[in-house]
Amino acid sequence: MTDPRRDVELHHADTSRLEAFSDGVFAIAITLLVIEVSVPHVDEGSLAQALRDQWPSYAGYALSFVIIGIMWMNHHAMFRDIERIDHGVNVLNLLLLMCISFVPFTTAVLADYMTDEQHQLTAVLAYGANFTITAIAFNGLWLYVTRRPEFIDEHVSVARIRARTLRYLPGPFLYAAGILLAFISTWLSLALWAGLAVLYLLPPPD
Repeated sequence: MTDPRRDVELHHADTSRLEAFSDGVFAIAITLLVIEVSVPHVDEGSLAQALRDQWPSYAGYALSFVIIGIMWMNHHAMFRDIERIDHGVNVLNLLLLMCISFVPFTTAVLADYMTDEQHQLTAVLAYGANFTITAIAFNGLWLYVTRRPEFIDEHVSVARIRARTLRYLPGPFLYAAGILLAFISTWLSLALWAGLAVLYLLPPPD
């Protein structure tokens, strides 16, 4: 006869392994961002000016760092409420991590072409598409879990689940709105995503 307590321990072990792996991917992605900020080599002129000229790299780094950090915090909060997982959760979580891992690349593209009038739009669209798809993957993971009540900790209320869902759902649409806005002004797109980052820095509902 199976011991129910042992069964619960095994399920929690599965979620712990998933969280540990996910934390590692988030940490690597967020660390790779700073590697794209290169040290300027000055032959003529001042180092101070060379450092100032790299402001697009600083801006891209800061924005992506905050957004990835927010997604990590929300991912942590999500799995605080999840008691069990299955193959579907693992697959959807891998898709989310794949999107997160791609952020350093699109951030580097954005930083290199942020002030280039010819290629600026393409760089912003690639950056926005990365986060739009990431937000879709995040919501897909959360909705998959919430459609299976047995995966949710018994102490989590329906109101808390609904509040989290309402918090997460606008993300893909707002990132996508930034993509559309880029055809009017790429700077407005970046401002929208920065504002979205500040909004999601607010604590999640308890």
